[in-house]
Amino acid sequence: MAGSMSAQAKLDLIYENLHERLKEEIIEDVIFKQNRSLKIYWGTATTGRPHCGYFVPMVKLAHFLRAGCTIKILLADIHGFLDNLKAPIELIKYRAEYYRFLITSLLKSLNVPIDRLEVVLGSSYQLTAEYTMDLFRLSSVVSEHDAKKAGAEVVRQVANPTLSGLIYPLMQTLDEQYLDVDVQFGGVDQRKIFTLATESLPKLNYKERAHLMNPMVPGLSGGKMSASDPDSKIDLLDPPDVVEKKLRKAHCAPREVEGNGIIGFVEYVLLSVDSLKNGGKGRFVVERRKPEEGEPLVYEDIATLKADYEADKLTPQLLKPAITKALINLLKPIQGEYQASTEWQEIAIKAYPPEETKKKEKKVKDRGTRFPGSKGGVEAKPDGHVEGEAKEQVNLGTGAEEAMDKLGIQQKTHS
Repeated sequence: MAGSMSAQAKLDLIYENLHERLKEEIIEDVIFKQNRSLKIYWGTATTGRPHCGYFVPMVKLAHFLRAGCTIKILLADIHGFLDNLKAPIELIKYRAEYYRFLITSLLKSLNVPIDRLEVVLGSSYQLTAEYTMDLFRLSSVVSEHDAKKAGAEVVRQVANPTLSGLIYPLMQTLDEQYLDVDVQFGGVDQRKIFTLATESLPKLNYKERAHLMNPMVPGLSGGKMSASDPDSKIDLLDPPDVVEKKLRKAHCAPREVEGNGIIGFVEYVLLSVDSLKNGGKGRFVVERRKPEEGEPLVYEDIATLKADYEADKLTPQLLKPAITKALINLLKPIQGEYQASTEWQEIAIKAYPPEETKKKEKKVKDRGTRFPGSKGGVEAKPDGHVEGEAKEQVNLGTGAEEAMDKLGIQQKTHS
């Protein structure tokens, strides 16, 4: 498809449904003057279970691929560890594999070509001597204030933050160079990190990159949909009854369009996915509750849907069941692939170990989820981090050698 598209058509598809663009002249130079494939990377920290909000960047990755772009997906395992221990060292390797399975399945469900897509594990290059030296160089030209400001909307904010939260945005900046891309793509919550990268990379004699941002779909209870907040999201592997229950409870005030995550999901996911699959305009159908109420409401653009919602022609009572049906159908192929893959299921248990059932008649203090290789005494919280007597050992490992081993990294012996 990309071969038959004009340069302008490619650019229009790349820019479709984006929230913001920075340094777009870099993109236009590649498309119009260099006449080559635009190289883009999108990264995700491997922390909590991926949720339905991931459809938003995946739809854009599908657009990029159809426009002939070359895509790298960064599974940022080290970033998950740095972000206030959202991913304990014991689980990082398994969570990265879980993300690889899920994101690949999600993209396949959108019927897009993935031959120009490469999945890269952050720890495969972020622990090299060259990268470490560049991290030191970058830390000498970025102030503590700027690093903290850059990560404010991405790194978990706590009363007494660790230094790891300052390293996080510096590494994301360096990733642009080490992944050899023209563009970094991410959510609008990444904007401050993107700005830091634009300002900082030239100081290391590296070229600056362009940045593309998708809008953030509000969570089910308002605010940001987050993999680390189970109350804000629907997991991609949630069964139909759970999906229905969560959407029934979701915040969806009548006549209110702004900040309405349900409507945002129609706009940025359902209409776009239907368009991708059918090769034309997307359609979203809302069935009436009773046949005598008239024909189903059919929407091919979000402006009409929003107008009907504000006029109370389309109500939450009509909208929620329609979204529930559409989302369950959207998740079906992903969940079918999961059910058919013993390997994926085994990785899921290792990545997100279920909590131990505690016997009522015998209370055991400081006992919770056992992680692979742990000695007990820890409990897994819903967002994936752990608490308990042995949490430091689980989070950090007992030493650098053990930490490297748990990441699955081969060490070179020192002479």
